[in-house]
Amino acid sequence: MMLLEPFHTDELNVKNRVVMVPMTRTRADNPELAANDLIAEYYGQRASAGLIIIEGTHVSRMARGAIRVPGIYTPEQIAGWRKSTGAVHAKGGKIFAQIWHEGRLSLSEILDGHLPMAPSAINPGTKVFSPTGEFKDTTTPHAMTIEEVKQTVQDFAQAAANALQAGFDGVEIHAANGYLFHQFFMKCSNTRTDAYGGNIENRCRFLFEVLEAIREKIDVKKVGIRLSPLLNKAQGMVQDDETEQLFTYMIGKLNDYPLAYVHLSGVTGDPAADTLKQVLDSARYYRNIYKGTLMINKGFTRDTANQAIEDGIADMVSFGDLYISNPDLVERFRANAPLNESDRDTFYTTGPEGYTDYPFYK
Repeated sequence: MMLLEPFHTDELNVKNRVVMVPMTRTRADNPELAANDLIAEYYGQRASAGLIIIEGTHVSRMARGAIRVPGIYTPEQIAGWRKSTGAVHAKGGKIFAQIWHEGRLSLSEILDGHLPMAPSAINPGTKVFSPTGEFKDTTTPHAMTIEEVKQTVQDFAQAAANALQAGFDGVEIHAANGYLFHQFFMKCSNTRTDAYGGNIENRCRFLFEVLEAIREKIDVKKVGIRLSPLLNKAQGMVQDDETEQLFTYMIGKLNDYPLAYVHLSGVTGDPAADTLKQVLDSARYYRNIYKGTLMINKGFTRDTANQAIEDGIADMVSFGDLYISNPDLVERFRANAPLNESDRDTFYTTGPEGYTDYPFYK
């Protein structure tokens, strides 16, 4: 089964093609917003994955939009993440940090009274959890100044350097699912008339400036990028007449960089859609454009993931929900064993329940 076989390139060397997808789990229940012992236990349990990509970790205080999420911009946070990287490496695993800025998907209460930052002052019209636990309407952001854009570029570069200092094997830039990069990409969230708005090249500029800044700090072979070309009518994103053209341009230009991988998120925003078919059709399209390692995600089983790899549609497949409830997912796949069901009520709570207490297969 190719899914369970090692995968080797000049940029990536993993023991199987099963990837743990980033999932926000809100367990950093401390004032420092630092990854703790419980988080280290969680990732250590799942170290048999070919690659773990941790939950999105904020690159600065102004990048925040979710509560109880560990950051990677202070010495305390770097030290906290060393617990997780150490736990995974002790079991022979590999682990990347997903570096994240939520942009307009935030609240002033989360940002110490400041307005969220975004390409344009457009409210996404969605809700997020406040520090008091209320589900509240997002705060209308302010349009980033050029100086703020440049500072955020440097925040990502420093976060990448911090990640390697914390022991991560690499980083994934979270440019998907309606967050800051995606907000620059789409017309519904970017009405700028300067070098970061208007035509497709300008709307992609922020991503490539971040890539260039990161490659000055770390080897770009240690960098992956997550994109969501299918997302529509979710997280405030609405596809437009240039969406496919934009992603075609961007993913083609990524061939200029020897990246670890490109990771296509399969989130569509359409609950009635045949997600797996859409994911596979999209992957086939971008497979013809992108020449590096391609990772795909959303709705896969052991067998459908293996088939996608055998058919040459992707090199690796990432799993989310299945990794929440099955810390030994690789071993269960290998034995074709039954899978635990996840408890959605505990996805974003605190403590070990629904986090580190799922049983291993005997």
